[in-house]
Amino acid sequence: MTSLCFLWHMHQPFYKNLWTGQYKLPWTRLHALKDYPGMVEILKEFPQVHQTFNLVPSMVAQIDEYASGLASDPFWECALLPAEDLSEAQHNFVLKYFFQANVDRLISRYPRYRELYDQSLTKAVFSTKDIRDLQILNQIVWFDEDQLARDGELIGLVLKGRDFSLNDQNLMGRKQAEALQRVLPVYREASLSGQIEISTTPFYHPILPLLCDSNIAGVPHPGVPLPSQFVYPEDARIQLQRARDYMTEKMGRAPVGLWPSEGSVSDHSIAIAAECGFTWAASDNGVLARTIGRNAGSEETCKAYVWKQSNLEMRMLFRDHYLSDLIGFEYSRMNAADAAEHFLDRIRQNTNGRECLVPIILDGENAWEWYEANGRPFLRELYRRISDDPTLEALTVTEALAKHEPETLHGIFPGSWISANFDIWIGAEEDNQAWELLLSARKAYDAAEDVPEDRRKLAFEELLIAEGSDWNWWYGPEHGTDNRVEFDELYRDHLANVYRALGQTPPEILSQSLLRDHQAGEFRELPQNPIHATLDGEITSYFEWLGAGRYRPDPRTGAMHGGLVAAREIFYGMGDGFLYVRLDGVAAGAKVQIEFERGMVNPEIVTSRVMEMKVPLREPALFRIHVSHNDLPAIVLPAHGWLQMSLTAELQER
Repeated sequence: MTSLCFLWHMHQPFYKNLWTGQYKLPWTRLHALKDYPGMVEILKEFPQVHQTFNLVPSMVAQIDEYASGLASDPFWECALLPAEDLSEAQHNFVLKYFFQANVDRLISRYPRYRELYDQSLTKAVFSTKDIRDLQILNQIVWFDEDQLARDGELIGLVLKGRDFSLNDQNLMGRKQAEALQRVLPVYREASLSGQIEISTTPFYHPILPLLCDSNIAGVPHPGVPLPSQFVYPEDARIQLQRARDYMTEKMGRAPVGLWPSEGSVSDHSIAIAAECGFTWAASDNGVLARTIGRNAGSEETCKAYVWKQSNLEMRMLFRDHYLSDLIGFEYSRMNAADAAEHFLDRIRQNTNGRECLVPIILDGENAWEWYEANGRPFLRELYRRISDDPTLEALTVTEALAKHEPETLHGIFPGSWISANFDIWIGAEEDNQAWELLLSARKAYDAAEDVPEDRRKLAFEELLIAEGSDWNWWYGPEHGTDNRVEFDELYRDHLANVYRALGQTPPEILSQSLLRDHQAGEFRELPQNPIHATLDGEITSYFEWLGAGRYRPDPRTGAMHGGLVAAREIFYGMGDGFLYVRLDGVAAGAKVQIEFERGMVNPEIVTSRVMEMKVPLREPALFRIHVSHNDLPAIVLPAHGWLQMSLTAELQER
């Protein structure tokens, strides 16, 4: 019997400013509507499927405040205000932020919403009627898929579709309040029934090894530029112990499992977690590979482990990176039934029917807006097939660990689930400056005297929040978001509040953005010279591709990190009656086609250090590249639009 361990990680940053009491961004509320309860409730249809849900305490605290009516945010306030009562600033806010949703899956699903989106692209004037429709539709798309299908009042709003009234707006607000109140009870009930296990993460989602000693980042990445050393293992202990205590209070049962923030582990942090009462923890098989000193394939990954040091022990499992990323990044482009079968086929091939444990660990919220119907058809297909297969069982982590004898590890290599290092959170210029500011605030807290206890407590809480990993997720070159400015402001506000609570004036530097202007996005450059390439998979000479057109996809990712890389860069140009294309950074075994406006073409291809190809083409034409791997749907470059030529026919033939 093959045991499938699904662990869905539910996490949002702490958006509340404790000094002002205000929430800055809406994503906890919106995902609490769209994802959190529905991911558990769907399991009622499949009682044999047991799963683990990892809830970050600081996210749970925010949901609790929204459910109690104690939380709001500017997005929610602007959605509820009558359109005719919006100030000019609020009107502009709605137009700026109320199209932050997946265009293909969410916005285009509702004809009026897509109409308003297209209208926004033309910079057209929005009437009061337009604004009210936008206010309501922007909220409807975030409701749970199954609730939209069964709730008569919401069905009525969807069918109405446009020309909404104030009564419709009030109804939308009431339905949202009701939905928020049911989130945490859904988890409590499912946990007490035994169908799900609730694990947790350090309270404000910090990278524990870096709190224990930030210099440990130099172990997986020797020579990485590091800020001044931050050594506060006592903070790591507090983040862990408070998480366990809080989740016990809110869920009625003490969590025994830990998904360390971003799967980040070290011997020191695992030891503290064991001392706090956690009995199992998880990381990534990239960390496992560096721990055991060899590749962690399916045989090494699909088993249980136990970490042992100094009379402490921690049961461990390591996520199957490939399988987890298939759900997170690839299957949204496939038919639900085909995707479910592809996933289970990969598991059967990897495990070959043997007794083993398959750890599937991934973000439980951000992927679904890329799926048809918020991923519900895919999940139903997957769970039905698992339930019907006598060789498969879906267990909670604790259930699976009880069945599988562990292999002993006498130490763990320090790293996270991303590249088995900590480079996302430390090492880049912005990251390191953020750590310097955190250290300064921490030292100011330590040195402060004669501070009233309530103010000292507030200052420390803001420090713990600032230790969270989310701020540095957006610092540095790796990730991009339309809300990057707001994340930067939130981080600096939390640190400034430390000084305010201590009765001190925040340093001037905290009023200055940490963001730099070096965030590279998509890059396009038209051809300048004709190309006459030799198809040998090598860069034959400096001049071979000189003056070629260039296309580089945006290297940044968003709230989720990962997915297959189709190509790092594309070079292209025309000459001798051919279109020549070079792809750099294509994975071995990739299949490539060229799509023209008239249809798909299979080019002549030679691959070595680079992939070079050509196809007869007498006249310049728009085209794009399709790259596929492992029978998955092709990734299209560019994702939107076409690559184009600018050379005249005379120049092409020169």
